[in-house]
Amino acid sequence: MTAREQYTPGPASGAQVRKEAENWTLILVRELRHSPEKVWQALTDPAQLREWAPFDPDGSLGTVGSTVKLTTVGAPTPHVTDTTVTRADAPKVLVYNWGGSDIRWELEAFGGGTRLTLWTNIDRRFISMGAAGWHICFDVLDHLLSGTPIGRIVGGEAMKFGGWQRLNAEYAKQFGVETPGWPTNAPKR
Repeated sequence: MTAREQYTPGPASGAQVRKEAENWTLILVRELRHSPEKVWQALTDPAQLREWAPFDPDGSLGTVGSTVKLTTVGAPTPHVTDTTVTRADAPKVLVYNWGGSDIRWELEAFGGGTRLTLWTNIDRRFISMGAAGWHICFDVLDHLLSGTPIGRIVGGEAMKFGGWQRLNAEYAKQFGVETPGWPTNAPKR
């Protein structure tokens, strides 16, 4: 059995939602066993992003002012967004806009590793789905950085993944929102 076949996401954790007027922000925190420099490379290097992120970049996200095309992976139709990096303080803070959503990554050295925080604005209707998707992306990132890659799990593929369904329901309950529907024929893992 491969590492991917053995993978099961842990329980919903490390997430919160903030609401200001009509704007919702999803905040996810994960403690990784890797240095901020190593995590920074995974957040900015196109080759590493293609292993775990829900988009494919056509260049590095590591330089302020860089314009990079980000193509959503796993969407029914490819969505390409021109993204400009507005802040890149290696290895601490990375900020850009992706598909109309502000993305802010904060990296803090913590206990020999990194506390990674993602801030992203998101439509309230999709907040639990976004949390579930990013949770799995963080797991895939951790496997990649540990030298045991399991391959990207995003988009429709993630939604068919039984662990995503559970996470979606757990985050919906945690945030006090209605659980969005998912495919009824998805396998349970």
